[in-house]
Amino acid sequence: MTCAACVTRVERALSKVPGVAKAQVNFATEMATVQWAVPPDESHATAQADTLLAAIERAGYHAQVQHADDTVVEEVVPWWDVWGAVLLGAVASLPLVLPMLWGDHHFWPAWVQFALATPVQFLLGARFYKAGWAALKAGSGNMDQLVALGTSAAWGLSMWLWWRHSHSTDPHAAHSAPELYFESAAVVITLVLLGKALEARAKRQTTAAIRALQSLRPDTVHRQGPQGEVEVPLKQVLVDDVLIVRPGERIPTDGVVIEGSGHVDESLLTGEPLPVSKAPGDPLTGGAINTEARLLMRVTAVGGQTMLAHIIRRVVEAQAVKAPIQRVVDRVSAVFVPTVLGIALLTALGWWWAGVGGEVALIRAVAVLVIACPCALGLATPAAIMAGTGAAARYGILIKDPEALEVAHRVQVVAFDKTGTLTQGRPLLVDWQVADGQGLDRKQALQVAAALQTGSEHPLARAVLDEATRQGLSLPAVQDLQAVAGRGIQGVLPSGTDGTGVSQTWALGSTRWMSELCPDTSLSPWSDKLDAWHAQGHTVSWLLRQGPAPAAWQVIALMAFGDELKPEAAAAVKRLHELGVRTVMISGDNRSAAEHIGHQLGIQQVIAEVLPGDKADHIQRLQQGQGGARQVVAMVGDGINDAPALAAADVGMAMANPQGGADVALNAAGITLMRGDPTLVPAALDISRRTSAKIWQNLAWAFGYNIIGIPLAAFGGLNPMLAGAAMALSSVSVVSNALLLSRWRA
Repeated sequence: MTCAACVTRVERALSKVPGVAKAQVNFATEMATVQWAVPPDESHATAQADTLLAAIERAGYHAQVQHADDTVVEEVVPWWDVWGAVLLGAVASLPLVLPMLWGDHHFWPAWVQFALATPVQFLLGARFYKAGWAALKAGSGNMDQLVALGTSAAWGLSMWLWWRHSHSTDPHAAHSAPELYFESAAVVITLVLLGKALEARAKRQTTAAIRALQSLRPDTVHRQGPQGEVEVPLKQVLVDDVLIVRPGERIPTDGVVIEGSGHVDESLLTGEPLPVSKAPGDPLTGGAINTEARLLMRVTAVGGQTMLAHIIRRVVEAQAVKAPIQRVVDRVSAVFVPTVLGIALLTALGWWWAGVGGEVALIRAVAVLVIACPCALGLATPAAIMAGTGAAARYGILIKDPEALEVAHRVQVVAFDKTGTLTQGRPLLVDWQVADGQGLDRKQALQVAAALQTGSEHPLARAVLDEATRQGLSLPAVQDLQAVAGRGIQGVLPSGTDGTGVSQTWALGSTRWMSELCPDTSLSPWSDKLDAWHAQGHTVSWLLRQGPAPAAWQVIALMAFGDELKPEAAAAVKRLHELGVRTVMISGDNRSAAEHIGHQLGIQQVIAEVLPGDKADHIQRLQQGQGGARQVVAMVGDGINDAPALAAADVGMAMANPQGGADVALNAAGITLMRGDPTLVPAALDISRRTSAKIWQNLAWAFGYNIIGIPLAAFGGLNPMLAGAAMALSSVSVVSNALLLSRWRA
């Protein structure tokens, strides 16, 4: 498809297929979504799809069925293929335009103008002839026809005038140069090619999210069978197969642990910053990373039934929805082209009927086509978007989806993910309490805990070691250090922190391990502190010491780990409120933890305990608003679990995470915040508002130019040369106005 008018034609062709209830075509993603009045059963699905493809072929296009599990192939387009035609067109057009700008239209001889303009017209502009002819055969109009007709008329008229001048018997003709319009044709084609190149660059971003999601699936897996462990392709895996997942490998598909225990990093899927302990009977989700132990799993879902496939489908469906501004463009395009062609035809017939002669009538019709060529109209939006995105990029705001930039200025609600967006996304040791009568103070308890964690890369271990480093503690040597998968760590240390005394066994681990080692321990002395920590969403670890015979374990200290707020979070929320934007936080954390964070930041609505696949549903509820009043919603997140919500929101803003791994969120969102700074959210809304203002100013100029210029050309007030100059001036004015955005400061 080459323009918005193509969208209307494909939708019309699909809607005429018997049984189709609704057909929607997305120009940016080049995908069509069809809803049947009565969904076909499996036996007829292929035949129905073939019927749709045939209808598209008859309309002059080619298509294929996109299955949910299809691999999206990385499209590598060489730079020259995108920008080569634009560069060649500019090289040929610039010598033709410069003399006209300084008032010497006849600077180049006719044969030089012909030599420069003709390759642009028929080689670089061949695509417009092809697309225009395809639309003509289908009985409709598009922008390509307007470009092809206008530039062909200007080139053809120039050839006629050149030939007539060279064969003129007038003695003055030998000492004068004819008025030719080669530059109009070359400049129009070059500027339209520039718009097409900008458009193509934006389109290639649309499949990046799907590719990133699908990259989480390993190509091969280790399956346990009668012959032992066998490596097989993932596509051969069936439900109830037993798979082996080694440390460091991704979980290949959804399943349940049947042997082994350890921690699995599900942060990309759930947003949870801490690795999750897994033991026999616990579920596993495809795409997560097995961090530390060999696991055997039984497969419970494959292919399109997995959670990862579900997320992929949600992203595809959300991207396929057509933006409101695109519908407006479709309607304008459907009317604009035939209207201009009709005006040009009426102009030629009217002047010919008025008796001015065929040449004058043709010149005035060509002037209508040249001045109506949609250069300013085509550049109005991309020029402003390029300037706005360039200014935003200097401050770490990467805008990959032009529609997001156009929509963001109308945002009424900003929904934040919590972990990694408003918080740091890594655990810190926020507090610890030592039991009475155990002979240790807070520093000594921290020293023992840090000594046990020496050399560990577990996030909680790093938090303990970081705190010990901040307090300048020296760590004693540990003997017989042993990690207990899914539980914690234990080792032997001297009884005194100075390295002397009787050696004792210490352990640091989860509440479950504590309950196993100390089944008779009463938690009543700790209940108030535990309740307070749990209310704040903290994770609790227990420091235990093995006493003398009969070797009973004793609780020595409790340690609380929490996720720290980003220092800029409160300022970002306050600034959004000043802009009149309502703030919401959507989190998978427990309600008390989420509400504690929301209260600290002053967020107006907190939605907690949300499953990974349900965030997009909450975004849609926010969009519905209260009383049915549609609201424009932006979503800010950083994990795979946020990808469907980012795509479903009117504007998706993905925040780069210094820990990495958020590629899917970054690709699913139209706006990427390259720093983990929440204050970039209101800054992105601000540049969007300014860019939107420039877009509407440019559109007003482009339409106003046509509204004034077309009647002037039709009534003989402009010849093609002046029409070409006005067209160029219009484009320069639009670009110059857009470049004022480069002065923006965050």
